[in-house]
Amino acid sequence: MTVDSSQSRKNDLRAAALGRRDALSSEARSAAAKAVASVSLPVELPPGTIVAGYSPINSEFDPFPLMHALAARRATLALPVVIARDHALIFRAWRPDEALVRGAYGIFQPSSDAPETDPDIVLVPLAAFDRAGHRIGYGRGYYDRTLQNLRVSKKITVIGIAFAVQEIDIVPRLPHDEQLDCVLTERELIDLRSL
Repeated sequence: MTVDSSQSRKNDLRAAALGRRDALSSEARSAAAKAVASVSLPVELPPGTIVAGYSPINSEFDPFPLMHALAARRATLALPVVIARDHALIFRAWRPDEALVRGAYGIFQPSSDAPETDPDIVLVPLAAFDRAGHRIGYGRGYYDRTLQNLRVSKKITVIGIAFAVQEIDIVPRLPHDEQLDCVLTERELIDLRSL
């Protein structure tokens, strides 16, 4: 399969998965976020572990209940910031009691005076995923560049956060695509590290 045909197939799979995600009721979304917040992550979480979440947009899975639960367990939280098109994201420290500001693409993020940090665990939004740890994002490559950079400098755990309806059989993989270590849905935690 060529890069162009893989990209075209990804676009079709993305649209179908997003359609299923968009069709979920607000009650189902809220119940899913609560269910995920009660799950223990499959990694050690000593006090001060830096967990980077994300501010949900559109119909994305809301990771804030999980992030609040992790903060209650003394994790340090961070959120991503887009600094420029075609560049890796940076992460800025954030506490649940701190206000967020609108950044690139209208996404809420910490203010520019929040300190920059390198996470130990990254919670990643996605459009679709498979059980081999591959994901389809939104096509801009921000997370692939970011995860590649982080993995060069330290050991991190990457957890895709999604609704179960976003699972597909096979994600066409391109050379630059970064793999997930786990996927967390309202139904299960899929640990992919032993594959």
